Amino acid sequence: MSTSTGRASGNTRPRDPGDQDAPGTEAPSSRRWQVLGLLAVAQFMLILDVTVVAIALPLMGAELGLGRETLTWVVSAYTLTFGGLMLLGGRLADLIGPRRLVLAGMVVFTLASLATGAAQDSVTVLAGRVGQGLGAAMLSPAALSVVVRMFEGDERNRALGIWSALGGGGAAAGVLIGGALTAGPGWPWVFWVNVPIGVVVVAVLTKILPDLPPVETGSRGRVDVLGALLVTAATGTAIYALVGAGESGWFEARTLGLFAGSVALYVLFVLRQRASASPLMDLGLLFRRPVFAGLFVIGIATALMVAVFFLGSFYLQEYADLGPLATGLLFLPVALFTMAGANVGGRIIGRTGGRGLGIIGLVIAAIGLSIPAASTSTLGVVAGISLGAAGIGTLFVVAAATALGNVAPHEAGIASGVLSTFHEFGASFGVALVSSVAAASLAAQTTDGYASAFTAAAAAALVSAGVAGIAIPGRSTP
Repeated sequence: MSTSTGRASGNTRPRDPGDQDAPGTEAPSSRRWQVLGLLAVAQFMLILDVTVVAIALPLMGAELGLGRETLTWVVSAYTLTFGGLMLLGGRLADLIGPRRLVLAGMVVFTLASLATGAAQDSVTVLAGRVGQGLGAAMLSPAALSVVVRMFEGDERNRALGIWSALGGGGAAAGVLIGGALTAGPGWPWVFWVNVPIGVVVVAVLTKILPDLPPVETGSRGRVDVLGALLVTAATGTAIYALVGAGESGWFEARTLGLFAGSVALYVLFVLRQRASASPLMDLGLLFRRPVFAGLFVIGIATALMVAVFFLGSFYLQEYADLGPLATGLLFLPVALFTMAGANVGGRIIGRTGGRGLGIIGLVIAAIGLSIPAASTSTLGVVAGISLGAAGIGTLFVVAAATALGNVAPHEAGIASGVLSTFHEFGASFGVALVSSVAAASLAAQTTDGYASAFTAAAAAALVSAGVAGIAIPGRSTP
């Protein structure tokens, strides 16, 4: 695979500060694999924080007096802020260079984690989660931009495979780690564990992270804050409608009105991007087939992953009456299957292409999620989501390689931001949807709502397999 940079893949000379290459055409750094490792650890933390709270939610709710809707927002406040401001983060990475944004994002995320763990009420918890999302939105697209700009060709596929494996593994491991921390020192530690890791990552990255130059300057070097607010408000309104639909009804005036408001805000965002002299993103990027396909795959993969963690956590702790530690241990095979699926996908996607791998992954996910839908028992839930996780793990690799495999270096920041945006929006929509479908079971602790929610997830995976078969480009021949 070639890129528009035209540089030799074997060149490992570190970039000299005096080099005059055009922005986005950096020579590969000899430390690129060490940098990748640290950035992957940071990304692991960000993705882990999507699911690490899943096990802690019941205990948090009991200790702080939080209801179902508020607990849903403990997840969604983070993913919505993370996803909603991701485009802004990607744009800033292009304008000011990714190094400063990576370090600043890590600092903000670490401080917000400290504050969230110390919270004593719902307002402070949600404010802390918003702060974590802000830091993540700065860090994640900038870090992925560094990865895309440091690697090319087969090395880029390998790097994206590692990135995806740790990201998918972070989502799965979050539930296991959350169980151990909640059962041990207590739920605040699902947030406080980020603090020492964040301090170490910032200290080391300060020394080895390359200072890649901005890729866009001049008259277009401005930031569309209004555009970022519009897309965040649009998604937040849609999620608010989904969260409340379980109680107010899917076809009630309130729910339909909120959905209509969300659509209107998205339309305003599109109009803003077309009219702005310095748009947040090039809307044409979304209509490139590989990018569109990658965004679709990452959205459905994350929606399925977070949805089943949310359902599984509440089923095992509230219905099956298992403790957080036992629940976390039961999620161990889910973590292992997710990382195994991502690892296998990263190894073979260069030979097979993304289309077949995407279809297989979604079909496996559908089969796995149909098991707890048909047999809503402890064994059925654990076995089903473990099998489904193997398929979902491959989807993270398919999405990253498909969407980012051939982007030009000057598009790395915004393309990474768009991909990460759909990752978090998928998480927000997934947890909001299944929370509403299973609302009755979460309140009365019956199995009917759980079965319906798993059925909806399995059906979504199966339909998505058909869409992926059409959307993902076939493997290009030499």
